Amino acid sequence: MALIRCDFFSHTLRLQTSMTVVLPQDEAGGTDVPVLYLLHGLSEDDSAWSRCSSIERYATDRGIAVVMPAGHRSFYADQAHGLPFWTFLSQELPRAVHSMFKVSGQRERTFVAGTSMGGYGAMKWAMRDPQRFAAAASLSGVLGLRYPDPGMPDEIRETLDLVFDGREISGTDDDTMHLLATADATTLPRLLVACGQQEGLLQQSQDFAALAQQRGIDVTTDFPDGGHDWANWDLQIQRVLDWMLARG
Repeated sequence: MALIRCDFFSHTLRLQTSMTVVLPQDEAGGTDVPVLYLLHGLSEDDSAWSRCSSIERYATDRGIAVVMPAGHRSFYADQAHGLPFWTFLSQELPRAVHSMFKVSGQRERTFVAGTSMGGYGAMKWAMRDPQRFAAAASLSGVLGLRYPDPGMPDEIRETLDLVFDGREISGTDDDTMHLLATADATTLPRLLVACGQQEGLLQQSQDFAALAQQRGIDVTTDFPDGGHDWANWDLQIQRVLDWMLARG
């Protein structure tokens, strides 16, 4: 297994950016390696998963490539005062990955997941581009994001002001509950919603999963004891990988 820190130029962002990639070496001669796009949370970067979890070991054991891009504090959106991270993530990044690495381009072998802000990004990507992924997972995701919201902490509000600039996101393609409520259930990938019982985001995850169940969408839930931390996510990502690949 190779762990690669890849620095490359993004024509969408118009700057140098990075992704960390775990790549099975014994599959280097083929092009059918399953691939997981794994998104980081707020205040982290593309190295977070490789530094704070054992994702390299878990990917090695399962023969899956893992692509971890830098998303900064973007909420994986085209920012009003910043850069077009949604366009980068959903359009340019997959092209760059397939131009550099021999990974599968088949829907049934392509997955997306993320934690916290990354869980929001993963579910948003899966529902806005459902034909790309066989399965998507949110670990402690911000799945009930509301903006503007005067009750949210100043640090988060200031970040979202830069992203959305006061634009109401309820009922738009940046609202994951709206996407879930209006999606064609027959086209969506399998979904997994995980969140620790001691987390402030637990209710959002439960509400998202309940709506998916009401709509007849294939959703799996995992609500164990645990907090908003890497000890929890390191355990959850192992279950997520096994769940993804069981029918991948």
